[in-house]
Amino acid sequence: MIRATKKISLAAILLGAATIAVQAQTRDEDREIITQTFAYKIDGADYEGVISRPAKLDGRAPGVLVVHDWTGCGEFVQARAMNLAQRGYVAFAIDVYGKGKRAKNSTEAGALAAPFYKDRALLRARGQAALAELVKRDDVDPKRVGAMGFCFGGGAVLELARSGADLRAVVTFHGTLNTPNPGDAKNVKGRLLVLHGALDPIVPPADVAAFMTEMNAFKIPYRLVVYPGAVHAFTNPDAGSDLSKGAAYNLEVAVAAYREMQRFFELTLTP
Repeated sequence: MIRATKKISLAAILLGAATIAVQAQTRDEDREIITQTFAYKIDGADYEGVISRPAKLDGRAPGVLVVHDWTGCGEFVQARAMNLAQRGYVAFAIDVYGKGKRAKNSTEAGALAAPFYKDRALLRARGQAALAELVKRDDVDPKRVGAMGFCFGGGAVLELARSGADLRAVVTFHGTLNTPNPGDAKNVKGRLLVLHGALDPIVPPADVAAFMTEMNAFKIPYRLVVYPGAVHAFTNPDAGSDLSKGAAYNLEVAVAAYREMQRFFELTLTP
């Protein structure tokens, strides 16, 4: 267990060699948090995520699953869980791939992610297993649980919602929106927030339109925010700044997107 007593805010978080300058201030930015590695099993196999929570809680807190991009459960998504803990949530940065399975480059990431794009039932099952671990904790209110994900993880939390998981709020950052089972939107129980780059070549306008049609067909409440000038991976500094590659960090858009997420969770998960 690692007790984080140092101030950790969205204003400056060191992620390896990269610093994310996300300039969002809150009254809770000095909250002491506890972050610890969390080992769990799915069908006998080992998985390893990270749990972040406030050091002091008055009763049960809302819980949030945080799902990584296609590289695996690394520093970026773990820092996002720490940010949520500082705001009073119990956040679980889950491990979709399995203990020790982390990509060092895009080729390895593609190989790890491919089976889940092909088998959405498998992707849903990994999310459902992690959700079960979160809601059974005695510091989590099982009636106030949400999920958020980045890129691959954005698609993962949408598939979890389509599976009928008991989630009050789901947020996707530059996430994949397509699904082979659009009729499963009828199972969505909560509200959705989709944060999308207008120039994202990986999630093209056709996918956005299909997603809207899918959700509108079943009157699922969602909010779609499209950021002009943004491409894929706009929240991740490791994506670089070259828009021509189709994936690039955008500080201004990242700040705006995190603020959207914060307001959304406040409205849906807090009393």
